[in-house]
Amino acid sequence: MYNIHYYYINKIPMSTLDTLTHTRKNLTGGGQVVVLNTGAIINPESEAMLQALHSRSTEGIDGHLKILAEKGSEKFMSSYYVGYGHKSIGDCGSATIFIEGVSMLAAKAIQDWKLYSGQESSTRYIDFANQTFLNPARNEAGTKIQEAWRTFYLKAVEEMKVVLKGRYPRAEEEKEAVYEKAITARAFDTTRGFLPAGAATNLAWHGNLRQFADKLQQLRHHPLAEVIEIANATEKALLEAFPNSFSDKRYEATEEYNQRIMSNYYFHDKNSPDCALVHNGINREILNNMKALLSSRPAKTEMPKWIGTAGDMAFAYTLDFGSFRDIQRHRAITQRMPLLTTEIGFNNWYLDELSPSLQSEAKTLIEEQTKAIAALELSPEDTQYYVGMGFNTSNYFTGDLPAIVYMVELRATRFVHPTLRHRAAEMANIIESEFKNEGLMIHLDKDMDRFDVKRGEHDIVKNK
Repeated sequence: MYNIHYYYINKIPMSTLDTLTHTRKNLTGGGQVVVLNTGAIINPESEAMLQALHSRSTEGIDGHLKILAEKGSEKFMSSYYVGYGHKSIGDCGSATIFIEGVSMLAAKAIQDWKLYSGQESSTRYIDFANQTFLNPARNEAGTKIQEAWRTFYLKAVEEMKVVLKGRYPRAEEEKEAVYEKAITARAFDTTRGFLPAGAATNLAWHGNLRQFADKLQQLRHHPLAEVIEIANATEKALLEAFPNSFSDKRYEATEEYNQRIMSNYYFHDKNSPDCALVHNGINREILNNMKALLSSRPAKTEMPKWIGTAGDMAFAYTLDFGSFRDIQRHRAITQRMPLLTTEIGFNNWYLDELSPSLQSEAKTLIEEQTKAIAALELSPEDTQYYVGMGFNTSNYFTGDLPAIVYMVELRATRFVHPTLRHRAAEMANIIESEFKNEGLMIHLDKDMDRFDVKRGEHDIVKNK
């Protein structure tokens, strides 16, 4: 017989939730870092240690639970964890951190990690009328730039809702509430390019204890002071919440190396072509042996991961920062973080979508804002806080065939922001043409530019 141990969650009384103490660290910009205390009797550290002991004994879990009950979680960990000495033990316990009131740039820095799991607030569902804008220069000139973006954004959102209803009238069979949400989402998509990257957002970060420690080693040397503060606050919170799993000990050579990486190599700021396959390391002979698999793959079906053994490819391309935030979600490809500047211009899609009067006003605003941003005379890294997210960035990623095909098929649909879906479709056409003799088929949305009110259903709402 097998002994299977499991946990279940039922309704939790509010009085119980009120007794939980979450670990909190405040940030100078008004945000905070919160390590969630789930109230678990067996906390993440003890859960990790139980798995470690289980790997070194045939006694079974019940014996280890008995030791835990006798010693308590804290003594249990201090007695065993240090002596165990393997980083892999940290893989066995996980935690969730909520990071609030930080810039879009800081959120991307935290998420720039192939092992990141979590969620970020969407620009489709945030009211930016009163949302904080992070201003590292802390001067009136910086505030003026960011507020100019806000003023135009708020005006444009309301005007575009009216324009879009004329452009995409509601069909008789479409529910009015869903239609209204779809129109609003499209208005936000159209105007988000006029939000500065310093706009505040919230994110949740879920990971195992080892992953947090590894990522924080880099974040505490990030070029942005805001990110360094977040990293330090997060480390302090984790050390307080899980004192046996984290340490503030530093290794000088490692710290110096990470400092060099983050200072000199972190941002990708080389000029990229609009969209080009710049490296093809795929072994065609290997693909030919899999031709039947490539040519018969149904839509909405992933390739076997081991097709990736055929090699990888690299794309260089331009994309507005707003849409880079979406493509960055794809952890299976390896990406460079772009440096957001005004140098390669504002993405034309955002302008083309506007009404004629808004378009004229937007062009003037962009010209004036570009000059005002340059006059701040900040470092290229800090200048990003004032640049609208509709400005284009130079980008680069590598990935194997399963990873890239998954990305382009998912992103070249009518429910994805147009600037990204058009770029994803370009990449799809390039790789399908490149490997057509090997039988590669890519399944794209046949009508990806159609306005679909089902976008209005893509929300998380409370049941009445």
